[in-house]
Amino acid sequence: MNLYDVPAPAKLNLFLHIVGRRGDGYHLLQTVFRFIGLADSLHFESRADGDIVRVDPLPGVPADTDLTVRAARALQAATGTRQGVSIGLEKRIPMGGGLGGGSSDAASTLIALNRLWNTGLSRAALMRLALPLGADVPVFVFGQSAFAEGVGEILTAVPLPERAYLVAQPDASVPTPAVYGDPDLTRDTPCIKIADFLASTYFSRAGQMQSGQPPGHPPGIRQLPLYGRNDMEPVVYRRFPEVFRAAQWLASPGLEVVARMSGSGACLFAEFPDMQAAILAEQEIAATMRVAGKMADTSQAVQEPPVRFRLVQASPGLIEHPLRHWIAS
Repeated sequence: MNLYDVPAPAKLNLFLHIVGRRGDGYHLLQTVFRFIGLADSLHFESRADGDIVRVDPLPGVPADTDLTVRAARALQAATGTRQGVSIGLEKRIPMGGGLGGGSSDAASTLIALNRLWNTGLSRAALMRLALPLGADVPVFVFGQSAFAEGVGEILTAVPLPERAYLVAQPDASVPTPAVYGDPDLTRDTPCIKIADFLASTYFSRAGQMQSGQPPGHPPGIRQLPLYGRNDMEPVVYRRFPEVFRAAQWLASPGLEVVARMSGSGACLFAEFPDMQAAILAEQEIAATMRVAGKMADTSQAVQEPPVRFRLVQASPGLIEHPLRHWIAS
């Protein structure tokens, strides 16, 4: 038996508050994870020799450190199975973007191989295998939009409204350890309760424009307010100016798109009430970029913004992870 085109969706941190630091150096946080339609694809072919083989090379990532290989080996060790697998990966989620691509790949590997090898582990057992692979891996096994606490492993399912997202990928790859290790990182944001998030204007202002948008704002860009903030943004903006420039450019007059960084960056996202609003915003942004590019051809004073965009949708199908029901319990 083989499995092909297994999805590994990206995630967004709708907000990310760092509320403390443990004695072992790990940071305590509060965040809400949401899956989005941007996804890697994984392919698994059974092997009788017990070997774990990565078929597609990943630039800068040796096979032994690849999270898909580590996840497969963790499942082998936990279950004693003698089966092996060849793993193929089609990468679409930007690396170093704060969208959880590597973590999602690892989780989909655990879920798919649990099915392929018929090892029969429960969701709780797979989540225990997931945590040593990375703090974001368990939420993908959990399989639902979640309010996360601790280092990200204490998860509570939360219902989220349908939304659409525009994701901007600046020309940067941000190493998470560098952000967590920065002495200026905020580490004392007050804790909130899940009820605070559920009672916020995030849930009550669907369809309304971002507060404070000026008259003459492009009518298609109907943005929604987001809850809280991302405590990592000031550090990333200082250390990686290209991320800051992208956020500034999106918020510039004529666009006024308010973007938030996901995770430790570098990717930024803006949220819209529906796909029509997101598509209109993308068209407006793309048109503005084309004009800037033409002006840059004739003037050194104007430069095309160094940012790429992906448009994705948090549709009802991605309120849950697409593989959630591959696990019996």
